[in-house]
Amino acid sequence: MKRTLIILTLLALFSPVFSQKENKLLRQGNSKFEKGNYKEAEKDYRKALELNKESVQGQFNLGTAVYKENNFEESTKIWGNLAEKNKDREVQSKIYHNLGNSFLQSKQYDKSILAYKNSLMNNPKDLDTKYNLEYAKMMLKKQQQQQQQKDQKKQDQDKKDQNQDQNKDQNQQKQQPQDQKKISKEDAERMLEALKNDEKKTMQKVKKQKAKVQPGGVEKDW
Repeated sequence: MKRTLIILTLLALFSPVFSQKENKLLRQGNSKFEKGNYKEAEKDYRKALELNKESVQGQFNLGTAVYKENNFEESTKIWGNLAEKNKDREVQSKIYHNLGNSFLQSKQYDKSILAYKNSLMNNPKDLDTKYNLEYAKMMLKKQQQQQQQKDQKKQDQDKKDQNQDQNKDQNQQKQQPQDQKKISKEDAERMLEALKNDEKKTMQKVKKQKAKVQPGGVEKDW
């Protein structure tokens, strides 16, 4: 991204009366931040916020410190809450710009685009925000294309797996008659012999039955 986050320049934007201790902690945090000691700067900003939790500068700078520590989830939360409370258009523009940066780093491109647009609503001439907005749009398009390719690849694989399952089922169905033939060949003689035996027994029963139903001899006239 072309534009880096703003921290020290905001000192001139805020004019509330800070307590000496709070102001000292903010300045200490700024000094450490300039030297790249973001974790130590974060500690000072948090201490300052303990004295004045409504401090816009303290919240903004804390968001910047945790952003530099790659804690984009927390920086997004801090700037998101701050954007809802602050009404100053110039400060609002900077808050939304940084919020867009945080979303951008988290690859939430659709949300970063919305944040940059909100920033430009408060400051339409901000070229850095315009640049970041176009970059976010480009990354969103690329992300969507990658997702489409991923979805298509999954569909192709699912279709391939389905075809393999169908072919497997067809092969099994072809093999089943062959297996039955093998079984019938092995048992054919026994089955045939059993049928012959059954047939003999049946014929014997029929003969006996016929014998029983045959009429008796002609009665003699005594």
